[in-house]
Amino acid sequence: MFILKTSNSISQIARLRSPKFRQSGSNCTLSFWYYNYGESVGAAELLLLVEGLKQPTVLWRTYYNEGNQWLKALIQLGRLPYNFQFSLDKISLGFYEGVSAIDDITFENCALPPPALSCEGPNRFWCRDTKACIDSLLVCDLVDDCGDGSDEDSCDPDLQCNFENGLCNWEQDVEDDFDWIRIQGPTPTVNTGPLKDHTTGTARGHYLYLESSAPRQFLDKAVLLSPLFNPTGNGTCVFRFHYHMFGKEVYMLSVFQRTVSNAKGWLLWYKFGNQENRWIRQTLFMRSSKPFQILVKGTVGDGFTGDIGLDDVSFQGCALYNGNLPTVSTTTSGTSVPATLPMNNCTEKEFVCRASGHCIQMIQKCDFRPDCSDKSDESACVMEVCDFEDKDLCGWHQPALEQMPENYSILTTKKFKWQLGRGANLYPEQEEHCPLTDHTMCTEEGWYLFADSSNGEFGHTADIATPVISLTGPRCKIIFWNHMNGSTIGSLEVLYKSSNKTSTLWTQSGSQGHQWNRAEVFLGIRSNFQVIFRAKRGVSYMGDVAVDDITFEDCSPLLISDKPCTSEEFMCANKYCIPKNNLCDFVNDCEDNSDESPSI
Repeated sequence: MFILKTSNSISQIARLRSPKFRQSGSNCTLSFWYYNYGESVGAAELLLLVEGLKQPTVLWRTYYNEGNQWLKALIQLGRLPYNFQFSLDKISLGFYEGVSAIDDITFENCALPPPALSCEGPNRFWCRDTKACIDSLLVCDLVDDCGDGSDEDSCDPDLQCNFENGLCNWEQDVEDDFDWIRIQGPTPTVNTGPLKDHTTGTARGHYLYLESSAPRQFLDKAVLLSPLFNPTGNGTCVFRFHYHMFGKEVYMLSVFQRTVSNAKGWLLWYKFGNQENRWIRQTLFMRSSKPFQILVKGTVGDGFTGDIGLDDVSFQGCALYNGNLPTVSTTTSGTSVPATLPMNNCTEKEFVCRASGHCIQMIQKCDFRPDCSDKSDESACVMEVCDFEDKDLCGWHQPALEQMPENYSILTTKKFKWQLGRGANLYPEQEEHCPLTDHTMCTEEGWYLFADSSNGEFGHTADIATPVISLTGPRCKIIFWNHMNGSTIGSLEVLYKSSNKTSTLWTQSGSQGHQWNRAEVFLGIRSNFQVIFRAKRGVSYMGDVAVDDITFEDCSPLLISDKPCTSEEFMCANKYCIPKNNLCDFVNDCEDNSDESPSI
């Protein structure tokens, strides 16, 4: 189907209407191929028209010439329990040079679950009227999966919030940088954030979002606090929520659990980067011997196209706590480690948790997942995120300097090496080839790591390395920002070292301009290795290599859960559970390649 222009009147609109639909299931998606090519081809949009609702909901837009090619649009519809239809509108601005066309419209997973003759098992729920058999984790999650509403009957309103009438019993943290915003319809910035909420699937519904435009700065944080919950005893508390992370500069959403009111807590889950224009469901399982609280933290990326959305938060198997969480003294570090090991029965091949004496496998030390209650297994390791503020090296060290005797301190002063720096400390002659501001704070006061080329000679190298990393997961990668400017700049390499073997993972040489540039290095599954940043000096001092904001993303290894895989997960041959979205994506997520098998 294509558009033929018939007149030159201003603001012509061509409309293509769909048939009317009675309802759709919770996993419903619409896809089509479109063609929008020409110098002044103009914009097009797909609207959702709901019976009884005057305001249409924008589901998809294209604003400009997208080249001589067919492109695929994938739109998440979700559960729509009312009569609706679609309108594809093409707008012309008087003069029209181009072609717009649409083809291959497909609806997938739009039917309600079929009726079942029986529904047995502790993890199943039998719908009252439709007789569908669904996963019990879908009960009281603010989504009508049954089609008759029976899975959302008799739910405790204190354990769920769709943000239609405010924040419910959630609160904004007063010690973060800014607040989450409650909104209807699209966020103010184009090409980032949701176009609609998750609850209603229309522009009428409300959700929370994190605004990434000015005056927000990179790594600003907004934290949302849950109500307090009782200890779980022998049971498990389940947290369900839907998040939306769409935009080129989306940074991070993370969830923490804490039992102390003035602590950050421990990380339960996080997600980095652009996840496309869709709401994604996440389920977390929690246990605690003490009253606890959940923190949802959004972190701003390096630009205005980094909005993050949150909607339909709910808990299952949890009970509210009426008291207050205790506080801990801040005069000592929150995770103090005893100087001597506690009584234990650990072998030489096991690591002793410093506070409890609990034994864990040595492969669990420095694997980006705290397995000890005091996190002592991750205390002498490289930090997951390092911005070098407060002059902290986050576990990175320089092996060459550590091997030199103490009486060689005069020689090390003139040695080509990595060191902390900031724009406020630069000499006038350094300003042409060293960063004037850091990447984290974008100020002269912010810190970064650089190799000072006023020391050393042509061809000298400086290495800074992580401690040994025991194990990483299948999607592990390093993201960092580098600054390489100057007429005689050398090179920067990222190396992988295991035993006595060293190989290059990434390299860049020559001047890259007077700005910070983003780099990404895939690691995947590796064991007992170090990551090394190697700077190589150029022919003169006119060119310093600098790095900032080093992040190890998705690096914790897979964990075999004591719970069965959910309906949203795939069970690998080795019993790991991974999201079904990771099937057949050319990545060995299972560690045994069973998620890439042709027989799936």
